[in-house]
Amino acid sequence: MNQHADKDKVGEELAAQRFQMLEDIARELAGEVVFPTCFDTVLRLRKELQNPNLTIAHIAQIVSVEPLIAAKLIHLANSVVYSTQGKPVLDLPSAITRLGLNVVRATALAVAMTQILHAKDMAAYSHVARALWDHSIRSAVGARLLAHTYTRINPEEALLAGLVHDLGAFYMLYRATQYAELRERPETVKHLIMQWHEGIGVTLLGTLGLPEEIVQASVDHDHPRSVPDIPKTLADIVYISNILAGAHYEWLYQDFDPQAVAFKSIHERYSGVLPELEVLAREMRSVLA
Repeated sequence: MNQHADKDKVGEELAAQRFQMLEDIARELAGEVVFPTCFDTVLRLRKELQNPNLTIAHIAQIVSVEPLIAAKLIHLANSVVYSTQGKPVLDLPSAITRLGLNVVRATALAVAMTQILHAKDMAAYSHVARALWDHSIRSAVGARLLAHTYTRINPEEALLAGLVHDLGAFYMLYRATQYAELRERPETVKHLIMQWHEGIGVTLLGTLGLPEEIVQASVDHDHPRSVPDIPKTLADIVYISNILAGAHYEWLYQDFDPQAVAFKSIHERYSGVLPELEVLAREMRSVLA
């Protein structure tokens, strides 16, 4: 009897801890979101990029105080993804000019996301976090390819949208590390993320000042739906790239069959971009690692 009582008590306490985490997040989202310190440059860029008269030199000055982000931008500008002209980029302003503001945003966010990934307390969730990161990279390059191949949507806007569509899940993993009971129960955290990451992610993207089109493209991205034969909107692109990047990594798809007819149809329809997607994903992973 005592053993069962102790077990039941632990279960109640765990449920209370889950609720406390969600309550804390809800309180933050209703007020001022407390981002990890590695998001400082992302937040500073958000504010500065709202200025339509911002010069490349000024952006370079902001970014240059974060050597890691600056190095990643130059590396990315010289990668196979962007160096179509073959001429190497040697300085930060030239890299920013080649990449564009959406890729600057995406790179700053990617660096912040990888710093969360490598945080000491994230060890309990390392398998989940790395699978999520790989999925985000593949979604990003997939979205860029789809936009470039099938639409007139800015490919770099699509890349950014694909990269951040699961930012809510990353944020919830980060918040979960602050609760000792949850660090010991990664499956519990996965369940919470499955239920809440989309709505939290939409709010976070808005708080980060990302364009409204990108925020809206992340809404309900995990919910199976019909899509046109050729993507017409950024939301279509994010949804399709999400599936091409591996639906089995997505939280809600744990309850769905990745080989279901709708998913197989999308893979067959866009099979032509899959080889290039894999090549570009490997390149992006090496640049942003």
